[in-house]
Amino acid sequence: IVIDMHAAHERIVYEKLKRQYTASGIALQPLLVPVVFEVTPAEADLAEEQQQTLADLGLDVERSGPQSLQVRAVPALLAEADPTALVSDVLADLTKAQSDAPIEARMWARLATMGCHGSVRANRRLMPAEQEALLREMEQTPNIDQCNHGRPTWVELPMDALDRLFLRGR
Repeated sequence: IVIDMHAAHERIVYEKLKRQYTASGIALQPLLVPVVFEVTPAEADLAEEQQQTLADLGLDVERSGPQSLQVRAVPALLAEADPTALVSDVLADLTKAQSDAPIEARMWARLATMGCHGSVRANRRLMPAEQEALLREMEQTPNIDQCNHGRPTWVELPMDALDRLFLRGR
């Protein structure tokens, strides 16, 4: 079995965010120092209009100028994520949101986008304990066979395929 650790962790984070959202709301992690960043006037307007939606997603974001936003808290599960990239991606999702899609489907799509930000990055070496923890979490996570974007989280390579890769039997 070969596991795409980013895809698997992305699904794990997404499912945790969904559980928090439906249970009691997404737990927040206040930032020690608020992050201020530049956006377009349209993005600043959108953030102001969608402040409650952002709060529902675990983002404490407020307009701090005509073309700037201030992030004061992020979802606790995404505490290590880049707040600027996280908010920018959510705003992009809000910009292209289809009003005919059910509200819950739109919320799940936004949480899926956010799940990617809290995931283990490619080329990061996991320690054995981290690998074990990821496998245990995979066992407990619904829909773990694919990430939030539909890519597989794991593939099985049969022994004959491995033998061919290493030119065994030739």
